Amino acid sequence: MRLTISHTTRYRYDRPASHALQQVRLTPKSRAGQSVLEWETEVTGGQKQLAYDDQHNNHVELVTFDPGATEIVIASHGVVESTNGTGIVGPHGGFAPLWYFRRATPLTRPGPALRRLARELARAGESDDVQNLHALMSTIEQAVRYDPGNTDSGTTAEEAVEAGHGVCQDHAHIFITMARVLGYPARYVSGYLMMNDRVEQDATHAWAEAHIEGLGWVGFDVSNSISPDERYVRVATGLDYREAAPISGLLVGAGTEDMAVTLQVQQ
Repeated sequence: MRLTISHTTRYRYDRPASHALQQVRLTPKSRAGQSVLEWETEVTGGQKQLAYDDQHNNHVELVTFDPGATEIVIASHGVVESTNGTGIVGPHGGFAPLWYFRRATPLTRPGPALRRLARELARAGESDDVQNLHALMSTIEQAVRYDPGNTDSGTTAEEAVEAGHGVCQDHAHIFITMARVLGYPARYVSGYLMMNDRVEQDATHAWAEAHIEGLGWVGFDVSNSISPDERYVRVATGLDYREAAPISGLLVGAGTEDMAVTLQVQQ
């Protein structure tokens, strides 16, 4: 499937920042299941300073704001050819070792609610790893309903489970946390998803991957209760959202921030 993607993030401030440095992870790479045919990221109101590949092999661009700028626009667009690998990404790559993905982070630290869910799943666990992780996905979907507007980027996996609702970011964090408790290396994925009922979207998508002996990394999208297919484009991975966020960074001295995102993903 050939997917055309257009993604624009616009920031407005009531006064200029005295210092700003943004990490931009918006460039997908050709890898298992996807081939990047065209891609470009343009910045208005700022400058690209350098680019590098981080420990997860994500392509990162560092962007500074122009002096006096009160509006910054980061626009990415391109074409990606994708195939359906039933969620299988394959062998581990990148610079971070596999054991690194067993680590808890502040967003994925298990508390009583998550450990209780993990114990219940372990008691009814499947002998097959793939079936076990699909059962985990189903358990989370039933325990935490998809409900936008009630969590944010700082919501932890434990908080989302206790609340009983969240969005794709929360589902990914919960899956990652529980997979690690069950003994699987797991990581967060940010990227794009072509939806069947719309072209215009409000945000990028997120899902999780677990490492299974003999298969490598395999994707699980709790919010849609499937393993990623040809409608998905992987962009960045990390231990959690903070290591794979499309845009993150440091901002000093700016006033009130107003952010708007426009995103189109279509065949």
